[in-house]
Amino acid sequence: MTDELITISPIDGREVVRRAYASEAQVVQALAGAQAAQGAWNALGTEARGRIVTEAVDRFVAAKDEIAHAITIQMGRPLRYAPSEVAGFEARARHMIAIAGQALAPIQAPAQAGYTRFISREPIGVALTIAPWNYPLLTAVNSIVPALMAGNTVILKHSDQTPLCAEHIERAFREAGAPPGVFQYLHASHDIAQRLVRAPEIGYVSFTGSVRGGRAVEESAAGRFIGVGLELGGNDPAYVRADANLEHAVETLVDGAFFNSGQSCCGIQRIYIARTRYDEFVERAAALTNQYVLGNPLDPETTLGPVVRARAAAEIRAVIDEAVGAGARNAIDPSRFKNASKGSPYVAPALLTQVDHRMRIMNDECFGPVVGVMPVDTDEQAIALMNDSPYGLTAAVFTRDEEAALHVGRQIRTGTFFMNRCDYLDPALAWTGVKNSGRGVSLSAVGYEQLTQAKSFHLRSV
Repeated sequence: MTDELITISPIDGREVVRRAYASEAQVVQALAGAQAAQGAWNALGTEARGRIVTEAVDRFVAAKDEIAHAITIQMGRPLRYAPSEVAGFEARARHMIAIAGQALAPIQAPAQAGYTRFISREPIGVALTIAPWNYPLLTAVNSIVPALMAGNTVILKHSDQTPLCAEHIERAFREAGAPPGVFQYLHASHDIAQRLVRAPEIGYVSFTGSVRGGRAVEESAAGRFIGVGLELGGNDPAYVRADANLEHAVETLVDGAFFNSGQSCCGIQRIYIARTRYDEFVERAAALTNQYVLGNPLDPETTLGPVVRARAAAEIRAVIDEAVGAGARNAIDPSRFKNASKGSPYVAPALLTQVDHRMRIMNDECFGPVVGVMPVDTDEQAIALMNDSPYGLTAAVFTRDEEAALHVGRQIRTGTFFMNRCDYLDPALAWTGVKNSGRGVSLSAVGYEQLTQAKSFHLRSV
């Protein structure tokens, strides 16, 4: 096993980052430092913590261009889109800071003569965030900021593909005057990550990644009786009803399927369309997809970059080939995308018709620019097909009828249900999944419950 982290850019296969993995001594030091700093950090109070965290966010946002470039060279997102992730980081962080006072306020029990009764929200201690490469800032901020605002200290273990993101976040907190030990990162191998999850100093683990990775985290945490938040895979569906604004539906769903080269847990992978609108939808969606420019993400004209590595691209092509071999038709001619080639991370987008639920594209996660589309005849048929998946992160309906949307949404097993939008996180709402999409909650006031421990006070006057 190597003792170094090496990041290979999907743009051109060159090495862009090399770092030593944390040693056992560094792990011990980080855990001890986080534990030692936590009490004083909590004692500062919510407002004082908020001032420091806000200053860190300000400093982070000020480095937007540098951070955006780092995202692009590490994981391949077109540079024209990378700054939006810094903006998303800022929006989520500022919302969670703004609601912290109310979310963390004691819960008062009904008045009772002679007694004072309330429930306080106490920090759990040290939180471990394990973040992935596909949205390296947005996945990390979901737990980092509320954990710190709640009085916890944080250790971040970022993906080997995006280690610079961890370093940028740490720099912002250090420059903002966060006390030593309050926020730290460790470049860690899988073995070290498991060792961190097992460490008695860790009181909560937030993990975003694959189902297999989530199982490994649960196994490592087994018997520790700590909170574990798992945001895992997706196979997210959308339903376009006959009354939908078709132009809006096409634009939104094509973007929802292909943004970030389809490398989004909540990206759209399955689309069900009212049969009367099906042909027009496919025609419009194919025309819009053909306008994408696949190429070097540092080129301002590029709208579709490479996937994270050639091995991932080969798996995506296998999913497409299997579907076509089983009777599907690709409405996109891949030869239009000259930079797509086997053996490279550059994959042409695929819009698959004549699909069914025996195909992997319709029942498993495919982390790439691929979407399957099927006609349906009724809401009930669409609901049944949308639920026919081992995942349940988000789902969407496109319609002009809000009551119809609510009727559909109430029957879908999912963490978030959208009407006329998709592939989005609202920090005011709970971000959660069902089935193999994980468990636990981040963002919103509910997210603070994951990062605190309820403590009841029952005081009697005598």
